Amino acid sequence: MKRLLPVLCITTLGLSFSACNNDASNASKTETAAPVEGSGGQSAVQDDASQKNVVQIAVGSKDHTTLVTAVKAADLVNALSNAGPFTVFAPTNEAFALLPAGTVEGLLKPEQKDALADILQYHVSVGVFKTENMTDGQVIGQVNGGNITISKKNGKILINGIAEIKASISAANGIVYVIDKVLLPPTEKK
Repeated sequence: MKRLLPVLCITTLGLSFSACNNDASNASKTETAAPVEGSGGQSAVQDDASQKNVVQIAVGSKDHTTLVTAVKAADLVNALSNAGPFTVFAPTNEAFALLPAGTVEGLLKPEQKDALADILQYHVSVGVFKTENMTDGQVIGQVNGGNITISKKNGKILINGIAEIKASISAANGIVYVIDKVLLPPTEKK
């Protein structure tokens, strides 16, 4: 999260400065526009013409409903809707189902929000890491402060030796890799 905060601050400052630059004609247009109901941050911006961001890709996938529920519960929707760029390793519903019984339900409880956020941020890197540039043994820093390790075996790319990249989807603010296991951060971050 420490690495994500500077990106979020810069984005917020940029938006603030551009909002201050409105000329008189823009101001009159703003005054006549319909009021926005319940501002939801970057995730509330509706744009059906542009490429989808990493959150919109997950929301649109029937195989990632558990991930979307978790991202909402951890209050990470707006952070992941920002400019990025992000590399997101997105576990499928089946990957979450492989966790011990009750794990997901327990993490979705409000008192577990920090633990859930830590796990989800362990699935996100700042920057775009394309598979063709990944190397065996490569270590990539994650938003939560931990690291993942890339390995290549029999033409497959694995994360931490367990989660296989099954598909990749380009996003407006990065890339989403569909993976078949949930990555659990080590208890002690390196």
